[in-house]
Amino acid sequence: MDESESAASKPNVVSQFFKRLGDIYQKFLDNLTPHTAVRWAATSLIAVLYGLRVFLLKGWYIVTYALGIYLLNLFIAFLTPKMDPVMQEDIDAEDGPSLPTRASEEFRPFIRRLPEFKFWHSATKAFLIAMFCTFFDALNIPVFWPILVMYFIILFTITMKRQIKHMIKYRYLPFTHGKTVYKGKDDSGKVITAMPQEM
Repeated sequence: MDESESAASKPNVVSQFFKRLGDIYQKFLDNLTPHTAVRWAATSLIAVLYGLRVFLLKGWYIVTYALGIYLLNLFIAFLTPKMDPVMQEDIDAEDGPSLPTRASEEFRPFIRRLPEFKFWHSATKAFLIAMFCTFFDALNIPVFWPILVMYFIILFTITMKRQIKHMIKYRYLPFTHGKTVYKGKDDSGKVITAMPQEM
């Protein structure tokens, strides 16, 4: 009885291994967080390698199409504000006044529904999973790829048109480049002193 209780109280070796592996992976991600250019360069390299693999093997077009649809959904979530203005209007109508939404009122920063880091992380995982899928012939379903390309272009165009109309209607821009700096009057460097008046 004592042996079974001690065995049950000890953490499982397998769960300890996966917990340690998860900790190492999280530390790796934490170290990568400030290096935006390096992260996106690595993802671009993975995307080029995936594209070359699909092009040279002439297959896995369904996997590529699914990857494209997933990346489009990620991109739309990246461009969309966390607090959707359409939903805010409904809430405002029910709850009364809320934060300002007009240009003449207080500034509210743009907060994304999908932050840049999560967008990068999901896109990189998607490319790696798609690359992994190209090693299985069962996923190489024969299709006429020009139809998939045409359908994806139409889907991308319609989706982006709707997103741009949404941006124009609710006056938000999902891309900002730092804090706005206002310039004052130019300083000539001359010191002006008051002259004493004569009596």
